[in-house]
Formats: sequence, C-alpha cells, structure tokens
Amino acid sequence: MAVFLAGALAVGMTACSPRIDTRGNLPDPDIVRELQPGLHDRNQVAQILGSPSTVGTFDDSTWYYISKRTETVAFFDPEIVDQQVLAVHFDNAGVLSEVKVYGYDDGREIEPVERVTPTSGREMTILQQLFGNIGRFNRTAEE
Repeated sequence: MAVFLAGALAVGMTACSPRIDTRGNLPDPDIVRELQPGLHDRNQVAQILGSPSTVGTFDDSTWYYISKRTETVAFFDPEIVDQQVLAVHFDNAGVLSEVKVYGYDDGREIEPVERVTPTSGREMTILQQLFGNIGRFNRTAEE
C-alpha cells in the first residue's frame, strides 16, 4: 500500500510541474552585437543570423526574428514567460541601418472589433434546413 501511495504521489507531483515551451528563432545576443549598421548587407545578415521568422508586411526592408517562451501548468492556459523580437532594418540599398530588440513589455494589447456582418436571406430552423431540399432536385435518367 505504501508503494502505491508513493507512486501516486510521484505521478501527482509530476503532473503539476510546469511544462516550458520555446518557439521561434532568436539569435544569440553575442552574434547580434557583431552586426554593424552601414557595414553588413542582407546576404551577410542572413549568413550571420539565419533566415528571419517573418518579413515586414508592406515593406521587405525589415526582418523580424521572433521568440516566445511559455509555461503551462496542468490543464491551465499557457502563460508567457519571455517574448522577444529582434527587428533588423535595411535601407533602400539593402544595407543594415538599425537593429532593435523588443521585449514583452514593449508589445501592445489590441482588441478585435466585435461587429457582425449583416447577410441577406432568411433565418432557417434546423428542420427547414434538413427538409428544405426534399423534392427540389429531379433524378436524371441513367445513361
């Protein structure tokens, strides 16, 4: 009985330990310090840092390297432990112009608009939907 209780306690303690997940690609800070604005171009930055997580939506002159660490305990929602974004800006000639690091505190929370798009037509019950097509289609002659 004591062995069973010890095993159950061990399983219970393991279930409550947090699970850490790391997603994304954030280059080593020592490597990022090697980047020199005005000296490196796009190809050199790609060789040093690797390919970016994403590129600017409207302009490809900014590359983003995004990393996020979350902690999940049991069945609860994940909690963000650390989040960083490295933004690498290039000028029109493709030469590195600026390197910035943003943390979790630099982000802004946005609220989506909760509007509903009106649609024309009529509201139908489930029965109307199920039986609405009966007799609507004619069987074609088999060939």
